[in-house]
Amino acid sequence: MARTTPTGGGNRTPVPVKVGRSFGDIMKALFAFVALAALVVGVPFSLAVLIGWPLPRTMPSLDTLQNEISTTVFLKVLALCVWIAWAQFTACVLVEVKAALSGVGIPARVPGAGPSQLLARQLVGMLLLVTASAASFVPGISGIGGAFDGGGSSQVVAEAERTPGGEAEHAYESDGVNRADPTMALPNEAPEAEDTAEAPTKYYRIQPPEGRHHDTLWGIAERHLDDGLRYKEIYQLNKDRVQPDGSKLTEASLIRPGWILEMPADAHGGELVEMPHDVEELSQDEVEEFQDYQRTGDTEWADPDDSGVDRADLRVPELGLVPEEPGGGHSLPAFDTTPIQEAEEAADEAGFGLPEALLGAPLLAAGLLMALGRTRRNALWASAAGTLAGRGVGDDLAPTTPAAHDVRDALLVGAAPEAVGFLDQALRRLSAALDAEGKVLPPVYAAWLTEHELHLQLAAPAGRPPAPWEPGQSDTYWTVRRDRLPAAAAAGEAPEAEAPYPGLVSLGVRDDMRLLLNLEAVPGIVSVTGARADREAVLASIAAELATSGWADRMTVSLVGFGGELTALAPTRVRYLDDVAGLLEVMETETQLRRGALRHTGQESILTGRTGPARQQQWAPHLVLIGAVPTAEQADRLAALAAVSAQLGIGYLVTSDRPDLPGIAWEFEISDAGVLTEPEMGLELSAQLLPAAQRAAVVELFAELTREPAGGAAGVPGPAFTVDLSQRGKPDVYAQVMGGYEISGLDAPGAERAEQLREALALLLLHREGVHPRVLGSALWPRGVPDDVRDALIERLRDWLGADAAGAPRLLVAEDGRLSLSAGVVSDWDVLRTLHHRAVSVGGGSAAERKRQLTDALSLARGPLLAGVREGGRFGWLEHEIVDAQYPLLVSEIALKLSAEQLASGGSEQAYVAIRSALAASPTDERLWNELLRSAKATGKAEWLRGAADWLIAHHAHLYGPAQALPAQTEALLDELLPGWRSTVGAAG
Repeated sequence: MARTTPTGGGNRTPVPVKVGRSFGDIMKALFAFVALAALVVGVPFSLAVLIGWPLPRTMPSLDTLQNEISTTVFLKVLALCVWIAWAQFTACVLVEVKAALSGVGIPARVPGAGPSQLLARQLVGMLLLVTASAASFVPGISGIGGAFDGGGSSQVVAEAERTPGGEAEHAYESDGVNRADPTMALPNEAPEAEDTAEAPTKYYRIQPPEGRHHDTLWGIAERHLDDGLRYKEIYQLNKDRVQPDGSKLTEASLIRPGWILEMPADAHGGELVEMPHDVEELSQDEVEEFQDYQRTGDTEWADPDDSGVDRADLRVPELGLVPEEPGGGHSLPAFDTTPIQEAEEAADEAGFGLPEALLGAPLLAAGLLMALGRTRRNALWASAAGTLAGRGVGDDLAPTTPAAHDVRDALLVGAAPEAVGFLDQALRRLSAALDAEGKVLPPVYAAWLTEHELHLQLAAPAGRPPAPWEPGQSDTYWTVRRDRLPAAAAAGEAPEAEAPYPGLVSLGVRDDMRLLLNLEAVPGIVSVTGARADREAVLASIAAELATSGWADRMTVSLVGFGGELTALAPTRVRYLDDVAGLLEVMETETQLRRGALRHTGQESILTGRTGPARQQQWAPHLVLIGAVPTAEQADRLAALAAVSAQLGIGYLVTSDRPDLPGIAWEFEISDAGVLTEPEMGLELSAQLLPAAQRAAVVELFAELTREPAGGAAGVPGPAFTVDLSQRGKPDVYAQVMGGYEISGLDAPGAERAEQLREALALLLLHREGVHPRVLGSALWPRGVPDDVRDALIERLRDWLGADAAGAPRLLVAEDGRLSLSAGVVSDWDVLRTLHHRAVSVGGGSAAERKRQLTDALSLARGPLLAGVREGGRFGWLEHEIVDAQYPLLVSEIALKLSAEQLASGGSEQAYVAIRSALAASPTDERLWNELLRSAKATGKAEWLRGAADWLIAHHAHLYGPAQALPAQTEALLDELLPGWRSTVGAAG
C-alpha cells in the first residue's frame, strides 16, 4: 500500500507539570540569563571595542581588491560574519520571547536559523521557568544541533496536532523515528491543568435536556472551562467510573442526566459542587452519591482505604503521525484519537419515527430537499405540457408511501440551508478574493464546519488568507467566522467565482464539528471497510451529498457497481457503471485528456485553473465511488490512476472488505455502531450514514414524481382532499389564502399568539395529508424550538380550532403523530383544486357545467398566494413548497380551458376577460400572453387587440427590461394578428 505505518510507541504518558520551582530551576534560569546577556549584549559590545567597524568607510577600488589580505582585513571579515550571526540569534531571541510571553501559537521560524533558534528557545525557556510565563516544555541542551538535522537525528521534534481555534505545543521524542508534520489534524487534546492539591475537588451534575438542547461535555467545558476543546480533560477524569445509575462513561457512550462529573481544578461557575466544602448545602442522598462517586476515582478527599484510578496511568490519546514516504512520497494527513462524543439521541423523546440519520445530516438533507424541489417543479411543468401521461397540474405531489413520507419530513426538519449557504458563500468569496490578488487556490484536504465558523485544513502553508478569512492556530489553517462575511453573503448573493472545492463531502461529526473531506485532493485512494451494509450506508451518504451539494457547480459523480438508483437524484451529475473494468477504460482515457489539457493551458493542477484567466475552462471534478471489489489487476491499474489524480481533479473512493488494496491514502473503517475510524491516523467520528431502507425511501421520493400513475390517463389521482360542493357540504371554517389571508368561522385569537396560530393553520391547510409535529416546529421556528414550546402551540391551535357541531375536534392527530384538519375546515385552495379536477382532469358533465365550474374556480384566484402576510420573516417554509409553482400553473390551465370553452360557444369577450383575470395570479405565463392576443382578435374589436398588444409589450418590459426581446412565439403571433406592430412600438419608444 501507499502508506507506511509509523513506528514507535502509541499513546504516551503526559509529562507532569511541577508546582513551584526548585533550586535547580533557579540555577538554570540564572545560567540562561548570563548566557543570553553574553550573547545578545556581550558579543556586540566586544566586537565594537576590540575590532570596531568591520566594513570599509570608502568604496574599495579595483586595486584594493587585488591587494593581499592582511590580518586586519581577515579579522574584519570574521567580525562581519559574527555580526550577521549575532543579528540572526538576536532575532531568534526576540521571536521566542514574544511567543513565550504571549502563550499563543508556535514561534515563527527565523529563516536559516535552525540551531540558533533552538538555542534561543532553550535559553528563553529556562529563563522563564521561574516565572508564570513558561508556556511549554523546552528540550534539553543535548537536543541542540540534532533537532534540525535530517533523518539521522536521534531526537526530533514532533509537532503536536492542532485544532481549529486551539493552541499547539511541541512534544519532543527520542525514539529514533523522524515523524513528519501532520498535514491533516483533528481537534487536539487540551493541556492538562496543573496539580492543585490544596484546592477542593469540583464536581458537576449533568442537567436534563431543555427541548432539543442536551447537555454535552463540550457545552460543559465551554461554560466552566471557557474552552469547549477542554472537554477531553473532563472525559479523562471520568471515563470508566461508575455513575449513580450504575452505568459508565465509555468511549462511545452519551452522558446522561443525573451523572456526576469530576471537573478540572480551574473549573468555575455556580453549578459546580466543591467537596467537601459544600457538604452542608447538599441533601444526605446527594452527599452519599458524591461520596460513592469519588471512591471510583482518586481525589484529595477520597477514602484512603479505597483504591481508585491512578492519575499517572491516564493516557492522553496522541496524534498518529504518518512519516513521509521514502523517495519523496506524500506526507498524509493525520487525525486525532480522541473518543467520540456522539450526537444526542432524540428518537425516544421526540423522534416520532423519523429517520435519525437524515435528522443528523443537515448538509445532506438540505441538498436532497433542494434537489427534490427541482424534481417536483420539473414534474409539474411536464404535467402542464402534457408530456407526463396520467398526471395533472392540480394533483398531489406529496409522498405516497409511509417510508417516503417519513423521509420527506426528516429532510424538512433536518435540513440546514443556511449552513449550506454559509459554506458556499465563504468558499466562493475566498476564491474571488484570491483571484483579485492574483493568487491561486491552496490545496485543501478537509474542512471543519461549525454553526459559527469554517476552518479549512490546508495541505501545506499558503501564507496569510484574504479578509475576512484569518489565519488559524497554525500556518495550515484558514478560518472564517460566519458573522464576518459581508452583508451581501448573508443575503445569499453569490460572488462571481467558481466553486473552489466542490469535492468537499461530509464524513461525520465529532462534537459540534462536522468534518468534510475533500475527495478531489486526496493523494491516492480513499477506502472504506467494514460490514457490507455499513460501508454501503457510508457510500450512499457520500454519493447523495455529492449529487445534491449546494457548494459545487458542474461535477461528475460515477457510481460503480453500486447505487444505480441514485442517479434519480441528479441525472445530469450522477452516472452509473456496472463494473470496474468499464470504469478503467473510461478513466484511463479521461486521465490522459486532463493531463494534456493542463499542459496545454500551462496549469500545474486543476486548482490553479479555478482562478485567473483560465477559470473559464470549467475545471469540474470527477469523483468516482466504487462499490464493487476490483480484481488484483484492476486494483493495480486503479492505484496507478489515483497516484496522479489529485492534480487532475479526480478522486477515488472504494468500499471493500479487502484491507490490502494498493494505492490507499486513507483507509476508514465503519463499525456496526456507526463509528467511522481511521486507525493508523487515530480518527474517530460519528459517521454520516444513509442506510438501505432510507436510501430506498429517498429514491422513491424522486422516482414517483416521474412515474406514470397506474392506469395511465384513466388513473388520474387528483387531490387527496376534495370538497363537498353541495349545499350540505358547507364548511364550519373557511379560509381564503389566494390573494390574501382571511379566516371566517373562528374567533380571532389573542393578539400575542395570532401570527403563529394563523401561520400554523396555513401550513395545515396546504398539507391536507398531515403535518408532522417536528415539521410544524421547524417551519414556525427555523432556528430550533424546545419540544414543550412546540407542544404548547399545538394545544393552543387545538383550542382555537375547537370542535364541530357533533363535538369532534377540528384538529386531528393520527397514530403516527401527524396533525391534520377535519373536513369541516376548508380553504379556497381546496375548492379551486376540486373544481379543476372535476372540470379538467375528469372532464365530466356538459359544456355548460364545465364552463360554470371553470368560471367559479377562476373567480377564486384573486391574486398571489398568501399575499400580504409573507413579509417580516414568516412563512419562510413556503420556499420548500411546490404550491408556489403549482398555483399559477393551475390558474393558467383553468383560464386556458375556460377560454377554449367560451370561444367554442362564441363567447370571445368572455374568453378575453377570463385570460385577463388569470394574469393577476399567473403574470409570467407565456401561454396566457398568446391566448390574450387570440381572444382579443376573436372579438373583432381592433381597439381590444391594440390594447392587448400595448399592455403585453409594456408588461414584458416591466418584467424583463426594455432591452429583452419578446418570446419568439409571441412575436410571431403579433406579426400575424397585428402587422406593423413593430413600427408602432418603435415610434412610441
